[in-house]
Amino acid sequence: MLHEMRRKKQFLSQELTEEILDRGVTGILAVSGAGDYPYAVPLNFVYETGKIYLHCAKAGHKLDAIRQNNKVSFCVIDKDDIIPEKFTTNFRSAIAFGTVRELEDDAEKLRVMRLLNRKYAPGLELEGEKEIQSAWKALAVLEIQIDQVTGKEAMDLVKMRNGHS
Repeated sequence: MLHEMRRKKQFLSQELTEEILDRGVTGILAVSGAGDYPYAVPLNFVYETGKIYLHCAKAGHKLDAIRQNNKVSFCVIDKDDIIPEKFTTNFRSAIAFGTVRELEDDAEKLRVMRLLNRKYAPGLELEGEKEIQSAWKALAVLEIQIDQVTGKEAMDLVKMRNGHS
């Protein structure tokens, strides 16, 4: 583990953590940006067996940062319910650490773009194919190989999941 989780009772199993990655809609990619400033950007993504896939333009701050340092973190928030009267939040999230690379193989890029299309535009496969082809020349597809992923949730959610009120 890169950093041991302090509140072990809130730690989610690998299975529950992967469920967060499967159903998540937006993740936050964090990279070491220009001038060593952290740079975090929200992105759509798809998770598949130990890997997170993203797409972006072939040029920009994100890719410049990745080319300088390919170590990243990626956070997905699954639940974020504020409970004002308890001065707390019922949260559930997953954070992955890994290395990212740009996919070079056109067949692999197309496979990933189809996965993204299926996730975000189900039933629009033909329209998705047209969109992929029209954006293809400017499109970069990234793969994060996960080295470590942890999930965590609020204690109230832990208690509810374990059948306590």
